Amino acid sequence: MRGPTELVPLAERPEFRPPRPDQSERAYSRGGLVPTHRRDKRGFGDGEAAPGRPSLIPRLRRRASGLLERWPFRRKLNVMVVVPIAAIAAMLVYVTYQQIDQARSAAATSRLVRNSREVAALIDGLQNEHREALLVSLHYEAGLKEARTTATAGYREAQQSTDTQARAVAAAFGDELPPQESEALKEIGGLSALRDTVESGPLPADNIDPAYSAAVSDLIDGLGLGSSPDRSATSSANVLDALLRADTAHASFETSVFAARTGDPNALIEFTGAVGEYASYTYQADRFSRYATTRQGRELAGIERGGPQNVIGQQYAALQVDPGALVAQGHLAVQNALSTALAAQPTYEQQAASRLRITRSLIGQIAADADSASNAAWWRAVYLLAAALVGFALWLAFSVLARRSVIRPVQALTEAAQRVADLAGRELARVADDDSEDTAPPRLEAVPVPVRDEIGDLASAFNQVQATATALLERQVLGRRNIAEMFGNVGRRVSNLTVRQLTLIDAVERGETSPDVLERLYRIDHIAVRLQRNAESLLLLAGIRDDTPETGPTALTDVVRAALGQIEGYQRVAPRAENDVTVIPDIVGDLTLMLAELLENAVAFSPSGSRVEVIVRSRTEGDDGDGALVEIVDHGLGMSQERLDEENARLVRRERLDLVPTKVLGLFVVGGLSRRWGVRVALSRTPGGGTTAAVLVPPSLLLAGPVPKVGPRALAAVPDRRAVSAA
Repeated sequence: MRGPTELVPLAERPEFRPPRPDQSERAYSRGGLVPTHRRDKRGFGDGEAAPGRPSLIPRLRRRASGLLERWPFRRKLNVMVVVPIAAIAAMLVYVTYQQIDQARSAAATSRLVRNSREVAALIDGLQNEHREALLVSLHYEAGLKEARTTATAGYREAQQSTDTQARAVAAAFGDELPPQESEALKEIGGLSALRDTVESGPLPADNIDPAYSAAVSDLIDGLGLGSSPDRSATSSANVLDALLRADTAHASFETSVFAARTGDPNALIEFTGAVGEYASYTYQADRFSRYATTRQGRELAGIERGGPQNVIGQQYAALQVDPGALVAQGHLAVQNALSTALAAQPTYEQQAASRLRITRSLIGQIAADADSASNAAWWRAVYLLAAALVGFALWLAFSVLARRSVIRPVQALTEAAQRVADLAGRELARVADDDSEDTAPPRLEAVPVPVRDEIGDLASAFNQVQATATALLERQVLGRRNIAEMFGNVGRRVSNLTVRQLTLIDAVERGETSPDVLERLYRIDHIAVRLQRNAESLLLLAGIRDDTPETGPTALTDVVRAALGQIEGYQRVAPRAENDVTVIPDIVGDLTLMLAELLENAVAFSPSGSRVEVIVRSRTEGDDGDGALVEIVDHGLGMSQERLDEENARLVRRERLDLVPTKVLGLFVVGGLSRRWGVRVALSRTPGGGTTAAVLVPPSLLLAGPVPKVGPRALAAVPDRRAVSAA
């Protein structure tokens, strides 16, 4: 019996049925076990990806990771610093812009409120013109011609006052006049047709009222106070809107009460309008009290107080007693009602003046509040901008300091690595420089480790690398110094022994008369001289030089003879001089050694039966420079052009012997001496085969004065060691 966690072989399951052919891609058995997942139509199970087609998200993640890994370290830090700074700067710019925009809106609202004083005066003028228009129409209906003439004159005066005030409104706003307000002012100019109609005959009040009411309403709506961006409950725009609408409603109420008492056929309509306008005034006054201060609310309520308003209130109350009796019956009744209404007209004018005074006072207070709000908004904008700049500067400083705290240790490590690299480069140059002096290796400054973090651990590890590099350099300098001392000791020993040997040979030669013995002694003497030259080469390799000249000024041809006396096979050398020059004493020894090495190579690498030519001549201006030229021409196998270029470069380049193959020891010595004295040595191919070595001695190493032209002549052979030594 199997446990609950064991797998049941497929064949033993009662529900097992052999899969149909079309189910072969969805059902399979592996070792007789039921599969635990289904495969799609391509044969891949749940969560499996098609081979060769990696998922898109990991592929994008790898690409992004590879891109970030290729970024330089500084760029990554710059991105980490610049992106937050840019985000913060964008947020600060947005917030500051919003605050500045609010300040501008508050300033615009302040100017709008101040300019609205003229609009309030224009509204009052329209209300007065409206009342005068009703009087003219009533005089027509009452048939009072003389009184109608007076009323018409008052109506025209009201028209002129309205038009003048409309121009004052346009001038007050100037370029800031809202477009809708401009259209409202044009509508006032369009009242001319109505005015002519009113003056030409009786016109019902229900035809006059809508025109003036619409003009007044458009003036208020044209200010756009309800669409102001400053939508706070106590905004100046809302307060001003409520004030103007309350003033307009009360003015319309006063006009309607006056018209309802004239007995006009439309008196009942005027009374109904008075009821609606008073309700509108009550609503706008309550709205104003909610937005304005308590003192301003009490001041607006002053419209309802005072003698003229009490009279108007009593008249309104009387109208409410019997509204059905407001329309006068008959011509005489209309005249009597009109006379009664006209008797109270000064009261309405006093009420209009009082209301306009209160409205102007409140507009001034609202304008002052708007100015304060504008100033406060500008100061908030200034404070916010200053705080934003200070905060941004602090964040920028913090980001820069944080960046520097990361960059400086890395930069210090980079500089330390560069110092090690420079030191290694100088050491390689010193290794390749045969003329350089070995000095103590510089002490590399340790990289400071201010904190123990990842960069601090890297700095500690690098300090260990620097210490190890310094120790290696010290050992290398010590090793080179020991090798130089070894060369010097060997060279001195060999030089001392050869001097003693030459002294003994010279003593034997003086007492010997046998030609055969003398010939052998001369040959031994010549070998000793060659050994002396090798000792001098060792001293040169050791960096030891004797600046004390051993001879005086010497002719260049004599230097060539001395060099011939220091080589083997000098009999094969054919020297000749086109003219001669005199070299200074300081270079005689080194120039002799240089020519000897070149002659040795020419003789050694040319066939034994061939001749080696040595040509001495002076150079004049225009021949590749002044000075004296010594050409050593052999006719041996020569060298390839690549080998010639390499050897010419070695003659110019500073190298150490431990980096140069031993088979070019002679050229190594020649290169060192040529660089020491500024003598130019160049190797080239000899026409017909072989190598030509050209040695150009600069004028600074030659004695000034005329040089006698000796013409082409052969140099004397080297008879014996004494002649060589005398040279």
